[in-house]
Amino acid sequence: MRYVVANEDVCIGCRLCEIACVVEHSKTKDIVKAYKFEEKRELPRSHVEEVGPVSLSITCRHCDDPRCVAACITGAMRKGEDGRVTVDIEKCVGCWSCVMACPYGSVGMDKEDRKSVKCDLCGDREIPACVEACPNRALIVVEEEVG
Repeated sequence: MRYVVANEDVCIGCRLCEIACVVEHSKTKDIVKAYKFEEKRELPRSHVEEVGPVSLSITCRHCDDPRCVAACITGAMRKGEDGRVTVDIEKCVGCWSCVMACPYGSVGMDKEDRKSVKCDLCGDREIPACVEACPNRALIVVEEEVG
């Protein structure tokens, strides 16, 4: 199982992880075009929480027994053989059951399209865009054996 963890001791809340995520999931994968010219800007699949001096990027843990998958009423949320928990936006009806079920607050809501959004570990990328963009290496990829 593979997932991204954040180290709050070195996170400065710069939100470059969010920007990298938006660009990675954009149509053009170009930062200027993604933010200024694409018809719809993608939402980041992770988000930075800040409380006083503490900041932390919140992202999916791709849990062994994901509550979001159990809560999904359409089967849109699923755990693949590779351990990634993904959402099929064609099946998602925007009921937000997965959002309420996630204990980490890592499933987001695209209110415009009424679809859930969450970290997909950037598909086939070896290193997720958020991890690659983090200037302080506050985000790292963890890989664990399942079973």
